[in-house]
Amino acid sequence: MGSRRARRKTATVNSPSFGEAFRFWLKLGFISFGGPSGQIALMHAELVEKRRWIDNEHFLHALNFCMLLPGPEAQQLAIYIGWLLHKIRGGIAAGALFVLPSMFILWVLSFVYVSYGNIPWIAAIFYGLKPAVLAIVAAAVIRIGRKALKTFSMWAIAGGAFIAIYFFHAPFPLIVISAALLGLFIGRRTRSTSTSGEVSKSPSLGRQLRLTAIWIVVWAAPLTLVAIFLGTQHTVFREGIFFSKAAVVTFGGAYAVLPYVSQQAVEHYHWLAPTQMLDGLGLAETTPGPLIMVLQFVGFLGGWNQPGNLSPLLAASLGAFVTTWTTFVPCFLWVFLGAPYIERLRDNQLLTAALSTVTAAVVGVILNLAVWFGVHVIFPSAHMIDWFALVICVAAFIAMLRYKIDIVPVVLASGLLGLIWKTFAG
Repeated sequence: MGSRRARRKTATVNSPSFGEAFRFWLKLGFISFGGPSGQIALMHAELVEKRRWIDNEHFLHALNFCMLLPGPEAQQLAIYIGWLLHKIRGGIAAGALFVLPSMFILWVLSFVYVSYGNIPWIAAIFYGLKPAVLAIVAAAVIRIGRKALKTFSMWAIAGGAFIAIYFFHAPFPLIVISAALLGLFIGRRTRSTSTSGEVSKSPSLGRQLRLTAIWIVVWAAPLTLVAIFLGTQHTVFREGIFFSKAAVVTFGGAYAVLPYVSQQAVEHYHWLAPTQMLDGLGLAETTPGPLIMVLQFVGFLGGWNQPGNLSPLLAASLGAFVTTWTTFVPCFLWVFLGAPYIERLRDNQLLTAALSTVTAAVVGVILNLAVWFGVHVIFPSAHMIDWFALVICVAAFIAMLRYKIDIVPVVLASGLLGLIWKTFAG
């Protein structure tokens, strides 16, 4: 017990000042390319190996908790570590700076897309980006699977999750809950339920209620203003409600959110076309910040295509802002409410078992996303194969997995090849 307590006291080997941490989170916001897998790897390299602000065990415990939350796990991991270092103000700084640079960059790219996307050379670049995006998602299945699927039972859980969501269209929250319950059952069967002493006092009920009330007000404030000035039937308000729901029910990070959003935004609300959804993911991959920023592109396109009584640019900008706000603000609430309890359960093996099975289920959901993208990219119409897209996808996949080439060069090269192909072949 004594060694365990000693280990807890040295969870953060070095203790940075708030200013030092603030400068790091700002830097991270501009260099965090590569989607959630790349961003998590970058934070691990910087915070665990280089700066030694947190130890490896503590980092992975926080990551497993964030994988269980709805929303983007990479940003939530940044919030969690920021909270560990400097409590509420540290979490706000880490989470906000993780998003802000990509928010402004993606707004500019979205405007360029809707204004000039029908120009042949820009359309050609996006044509090349789509198979690269497919390769990125497929590579994510492999990378995450290698870490999460270490036993036959984990493979079975991942396969079951894929079958449930792809063939039976099971709701993702149901898959997550089922996986967590199965993990608890497995943990009890193995009798690995050891616990440890507390790291800190349990937060009071009053503190939790105040925190919840404050963040719900912050979360709902823009939606309230939109409802007052534009009405509840306007696209911007409907986007805010939809993405608020998505923030609550879409577990497993960006790759798990996208199938749900794609089906609803494309097929139900008709805010954008399937090909535009892929274009948006390509844009999000070329910017720093969370991959889930593609939702801002969806909000922008929805406002642009259905502006109501506003100008398309104003409606699109409001849609982008409301979408981003309702997507990311809830992350602060989830982390600030849950982190104190999770810290007290770091040595609870039963909780660890539940988190591990959820991660395995997420692998199956990511595979579902890869198949969904593959159908639209490789088979653009019935009984037709796009051989260029297939070749680019395979080449990008090999480049990232076999030769460890970063995502950004792969995406840029794929866009360039799309431009060359369309220019000279057609």
